[in-house]
Amino acid sequence: MSFDPIAVRLEAARSVVRDAAALALSMRPQPGGPTGTLKGRQDYLTEADGAVEALVSRRIQELFPEDGFQGEEGGLTREGQFRWVVDPIDGTSNFARGRDRWCVSLGLLEGNVPVAGVIEAPALNEVFTAQKGKGAFLNGKPIKASPISNPQEAMIEMGWSCRVSTELFGEKIGAIMSLGAMPRSGGSGALALADVACGRSDGYLEIVIQLWDVAAALIILEEAGATVSPFLQTGGLTGGATILAAAPGIAQILSNAVKVEI
Repeated sequence: MSFDPIAVRLEAARSVVRDAAALALSMRPQPGGPTGTLKGRQDYLTEADGAVEALVSRRIQELFPEDGFQGEEGGLTREGQFRWVVDPIDGTSNFARGRDRWCVSLGLLEGNVPVAGVIEAPALNEVFTAQKGKGAFLNGKPIKASPISNPQEAMIEMGWSCRVSTELFGEKIGAIMSLGAMPRSGGSGALALADVACGRSDGYLEIVIQLWDVAAALIILEEAGATVSPFLQTGGLTGGATILAAAPGIAQILSNAVKVEI
């Protein structure tokens, strides 16, 4: 049997993320007003963010010392042919209030190509995984994007960010509603994209989102057959960029409505 370096890394990543998610869950505040500090409007930082990222960084360095590593909190700390990109807690505003919709997201890039990813939402008992060419899975079962083709039956999520003006946000969410689609916003970009991958929703738009938010989701979406805008090619490798992911049957309709290339 030939050695598959990506499969080996994905198996290791599942274990690392499992431990990181357990740590985060143990540090989750009780329901109530938000805990932690604000990096910006609605942009929370908790003690758990740093602890989880440190755990993932340390474990990956021990297992694959030749690999690169990039985290939301620490930035790009190591370089290599393979690069791990972690969001220690995606959906921190939910986490900080003791809510369930948040996750640990760990993606693997070979060069600039997403090749594997793990998203674990421990409070929801859900783990999304994918490897390039091997399919996408939720709790070990194959997933596919929604077969929907009528936008009037669609459920579309849009992520809010303080980096986007109220006017622009209103314009885009209005365009989604004009299609007859049902709008949603859940506070976790990684889980919103995972929902598109498994068919729970039919599209997700965020005007400014970072690589660590989407690194794991990109390969999960690809392997699940979703249609995705060229995030990495439009600035996502080095800074904030727009992402649009959709069920193939409504992708072009949604793209035209929100004026985002897909």
